Amino acid sequence: MRDHLVKATAEGVRVYAAVTTELVNEAIRRHDCYPVAAAALGRTMTGALLLAANLKNKEALTVKFAGGGPLGQVVADATPEGYVRGYVSEPHVNLPLNPLGKIDVGGGVGKDGLVTVTRFTGLKDPVVGSTDLTDGEIADDLTRYLYVSEQTPSSVGLGVLINPELKCIGAGGFIIQPLPDARDEVIDKLEANLKEVQSVSHMVEQGLDARGIIAELLRGFEVNYLTSTELAFKCQCSKGRISDVLISLGEKDLHDMLEEGHAEVVCHFCGEKYQFDKMDLQAIYNVAEKKRSGKLELPQELLTF
Repeated sequence: MRDHLVKATAEGVRVYAAVTTELVNEAIRRHDCYPVAAAALGRTMTGALLLAANLKNKEALTVKFAGGGPLGQVVADATPEGYVRGYVSEPHVNLPLNPLGKIDVGGGVGKDGLVTVTRFTGLKDPVVGSTDLTDGEIADDLTRYLYVSEQTPSSVGLGVLINPELKCIGAGGFIIQPLPDARDEVIDKLEANLKEVQSVSHMVEQGLDARGIIAELLRGFEVNYLTSTELAFKCQCSKGRISDVLISLGEKDLHDMLEEGHAEVVCHFCGEKYQFDKMDLQAIYNVAEKKRSGKLELPQELLTF
């Protein structure tokens, strides 16, 4: 089953659901994640995709968890087109299972910090909101964020199931939001359904797609299924973009790299490695020197490798 996200509505309710198993496995592969990091990053990327589903085309958002735990920061970027990338500062963290016998994501993320959501809407400055962490388990923290920072009552469910071979065998999530005109009896029926539904990762492991997840969440409702979007782990990095970053370094750093004659730059978000030989570094150094001197009318090919 390919990763995908489905939007739907019912009487007074809006819901987004996603299956993200493949993209979580891609993140595990790229970052060599141990189970705690895999679960935390997978939940964060899935949550970011669900939040981004409400954006307009060409917009994007970043979700960042910084809770003071051994994982460090957990970060994901997502777009409404269905692309996501992410990283965890310390992917090699081992923790015992929590008292419920599950992967201790909360212990890995920590509780002493913030969840921050930054929306890039095309305006000069992005829109930034943040709230204190509740338990570091990602879903509850995003539920609180939506209620406190965006005044949007919601229920967020996220799950990542990791087998002993460090492979994700089921990942997904959902966001349910009652609309402003939702009747009390609708909310009561929705809350009753949420208490009975099994974890989203087990639903995916058992073969349910996003529509099937929504059907489980909205039992007894007449569901109107809307759009479906394919999802994928995709990073915007390239050698040209990394070159632009290197150009912004100080003169000493660039000179030292040039003297070394070689540089390797690793993208935080996807783990891709970019190699720069002496010719590449000389071109970057020349561009940086002319930029510092105010002479910006340079051949475009100097920035292309």
